[in-house]
Amino acid sequence: MTLRALDLFSGAGGAARGLQQAGYHVTGVDIKPQPHYRGDRFIQGDAMIVDLAGYDLIWASPPCQKYTSLAALHPNKEYPDLIAPVRERLIATSTPWIIENVPGAPMHYYITLCGTMFGLRVYRHRRFETSMMLWQPEHPPHTVRAGGHKSQRQRKAHYMAGGFVTITGNVGSYCGPAMGIDWMTGEELSQAIPPAYSRFLAEQVQQALCQRSAA
Repeated sequence: MTLRALDLFSGAGGAARGLQQAGYHVTGVDIKPQPHYRGDRFIQGDAMIVDLAGYDLIWASPPCQKYTSLAALHPNKEYPDLIAPVRERLIATSTPWIIENVPGAPMHYYITLCGTMFGLRVYRHRRFETSMMLWQPEHPPHTVRAGGHKSQRQRKAHYMAGGFVTITGNVGSYCGPAMGIDWMTGEELSQAIPPAYSRFLAEQVQQALCQRSAA
């Protein structure tokens, strides 16, 4: 039987690719058109009202700007604050779920993943709140300097010479391989997570459900 995953606030599909690698047929939902989305099916619509029934896993990546430095830099601008209402919707289902967001987001129980845990040359920390207890790998120390150069050219040269990157803003599509992504623009990468993150968590969900069934 094919497992089905719902990918809310999908963006261009970083999480979707990892869910596919874990064996799921993935339906993405985003309010904006996503011409580069690499899931199996895409719905342009409001993730807060889409039907949640009929899936084996629900993944949600609500907008993160409210919880980043952007909010402090632009105090008069309102950013969506959707983690609590998304959590409420997901808890009302009987489906396993995962909420992804940035450090500083108001998560409940969560784990933190970084690219270094998966052999990637990217320092990209993300928090994951889940409906079941999951674990995180050991977090290797950040011993290699990440590109902090002002110009795009300098950052690219640093990465191409073997350096690490952080994905903040439109970093350029050359950073895609650092996250295990080869289909996104730089702007799309700024909103994405490495597929390794979602694959790692989705495989844990599957393992936990199998153990419950066998008990």
